[in-house]
Amino acid sequence: MTSLPTEMTAIEIKEFGGPENLVPTTRPVPEAAHDEVLIRVEAAGVNRPDVLQRMGGYAPPPGASDIPGLEVAGTVAVVGAGVTKYKVGDKLCALVAGGGYAEYCVAPEAQCLDIPNEFDMVKAAAIPETYFTVWTNVFDRGRLKGGETFLIHGGASGIGTTAIQLAKAFGARVFATASTDEKCREIEALGAERGINYKSEDYVEVVQELTDGRGVDLILDMVGGDYIQRNITALAVEGRLVYIAFLGGAKAEVNFAPVMMKRLTITGSTLRPQSVQAKSEIGRSLENKVWPLLSAGTVAPVIDSVFSLTDASKAHARIDDSSHIGKIVLKV
Repeated sequence: MTSLPTEMTAIEIKEFGGPENLVPTTRPVPEAAHDEVLIRVEAAGVNRPDVLQRMGGYAPPPGASDIPGLEVAGTVAVVGAGVTKYKVGDKLCALVAGGGYAEYCVAPEAQCLDIPNEFDMVKAAAIPETYFTVWTNVFDRGRLKGGETFLIHGGASGIGTTAIQLAKAFGARVFATASTDEKCREIEALGAERGINYKSEDYVEVVQELTDGRGVDLILDMVGGDYIQRNITALAVEGRLVYIAFLGGAKAEVNFAPVMMKRLTITGSTLRPQSVQAKSEIGRSLENKVWPLLSAGTVAPVIDSVFSLTDASKAHARIDDSSHIGKIVLKV
């Protein structure tokens, strides 16, 4: 057995700002606490919350690593006391509260998941953050059911490409917005009934037409800003609006009368600050409901590009320019 090093390469945020502030550094290898495993990281996903952290807008929760990175895949190097499911040498993927951009990362055992059949480490690392987020917001909070209509903003993002596939797999009619005609065709290929180019079309008018004036049952939004009122207009009676980010701004002047008239529900969540127990419950739902779909190839992460760990700044430049489709992954 290879001995464990005392130091590792990791990516730190030198100062808040652009991608160039992500720089390789040397850090001590973290230690697995009770109910945790130490993972020898082989790949780590890149997500919008990492970008917000880099820019100084999303601090790690208390006790979490300041190293960015919320999802990893790799091999168990050490098991802490109390760990029962995994042993040294097991391959897994995990949702973490930070520390993913590194050669080693600790994760609560309850937030670890077996790797679906036939998945390599890059694909496995592209699962946790996105699938946890989509499942809890679309299916738990959003209560999406087969036969309902669902609009996703940012359809070409990692969240969007995941939500399209899962909603389609569970029998919903899916519409999604994107910034180019090319992206619209890509998301239609993933299962969206209609990709809507928000730069050249009014998504409210399009969904009203597609639903014969009824509106959609559920909207998943990461934009906010002036989309808030338009989303309310686009919803059907008893519709639900779920927020996971506010890239267009968290504040807006809103007429709430339609919320009452149509008996709408507006909700949202952030994943990172939630308890290990809450994340564990989401993970168990994924194992039961979604992992069989991943193993069967019914749904799959869409990989846009792969960068080496030490090129994390280039990976963030890629996500910043918003031309990507699907997930960006760092390979260690």
